[in-house]
Amino acid sequence: MIARRAAVSDGERRARLGVRQLLAPGTRAARIEDVADALVGLHATDPATVFLSAAARLAEPSVAEVERGLYDDLTVTRMLCMRRTMFVVPTPLAPLVHASTARAVAAKERAGALAFVAGIGWDEGRYAAVERAALAALAARGTAGAVELARDVPELGEKVLVSPGKSYAAWQTAGSRMLRVLAAEGRIRRARPRGAWTSGQFRWTLAPEAGGAEPSEQDVDPIAAKAALARRYLHAFGPVTVDDLKWWTGWTLTDARKALASVGARDVDLDDGTTGYLAPGDEEPVPAPAPWVALLPGLDPTSMGRRHRGFHLDPAYVPALFDRNGNIGPTVWADGRIVGAWAQRADGEVVFRLLEDGGAAVRTAVAERAAELGAWLGPTRVTPAYRTPLERELAGPKR
Repeated sequence: MIARRAAVSDGERRARLGVRQLLAPGTRAARIEDVADALVGLHATDPATVFLSAAARLAEPSVAEVERGLYDDLTVTRMLCMRRTMFVVPTPLAPLVHASTARAVAAKERAGALAFVAGIGWDEGRYAAVERAALAALAARGTAGAVELARDVPELGEKVLVSPGKSYAAWQTAGSRMLRVLAAEGRIRRARPRGAWTSGQFRWTLAPEAGGAEPSEQDVDPIAAKAALARRYLHAFGPVTVDDLKWWTGWTLTDARKALASVGARDVDLDDGTTGYLAPGDEEPVPAPAPWVALLPGLDPTSMGRRHRGFHLDPAYVPALFDRNGNIGPTVWADGRIVGAWAQRADGEVVFRLLEDGGAAVRTAVAERAAELGAWLGPTRVTPAYRTPLERELAGPKR
């Protein structure tokens, strides 16, 4: 029996973060698959986040490398999963993620879609018939956008007023909800978007049987899948608390506790007085890497990987770096801590502000990274999907 390890300090947690999440010197990856695997998945609610998160961790960052994995080789899969959030995960991991989290999300999406179309008089039979027609139209076209599919299946264009009487009331089409359900179930996938890599106007295509979550996910036991996902999360982010795992996955507290027990997670004391957990066999200390800095995008998985961030984020910075819903904006990191924020101005310049003085070496390194990122972006302009107070201030007047 392995003895309980006494403690993991905040310093070691920051060292683990830099090494495990491919931010420290000598840890960068060659392929997008390796980046997604190291982090379990890349946040993909904002399409640009996937590319910027990968660029921060690839030895030779390029848009083409990310697009290769997403659209050519299909070695990474975009899916709605943890916390009903969009992630890009390694394709071999997709069945496990589907069974552990996305299956339940898909069921809620389908129930919500059926309630939605009841507003235009559809019953389940009508919904099923339109769904079959939509899949047939997509198979015939190969790749298509929602507008194109609605030309083939006019019912997809029927609209429902959502939240009538509210200031945020809006019309939504039946097709938008149906396509979301089919994607959540792993039956269709997002193909190349219209326009640049920052665009969220995706085309759709049928999901290949070998790479999709259906039907292979049916053979994956949900309880075993939860344990396997917890083990991967522990290795990438550990030590973490039960609350971190619950929050990151969207599971119940009971499910999180059962998953930790199932994998034999090792408990340790953390500097804030709480109990953290490591993956079994991962008890050895991780030496501090050489100094490093990184500019990470809004919603980056390192920034959003835990609920409790005290070991790498001063609570005083939260109002400037997060929006009202808890979404983090672009951040500047130094040696495992968030030390500032960055933004891109209308002229393309990447600017930053440090919230604490890390010394001349940190200031110089951050300035170098900002210049490199600006050159890499070139003519592309990136505005985060969720804007935060400091990002808005740095970016300047609305573009």
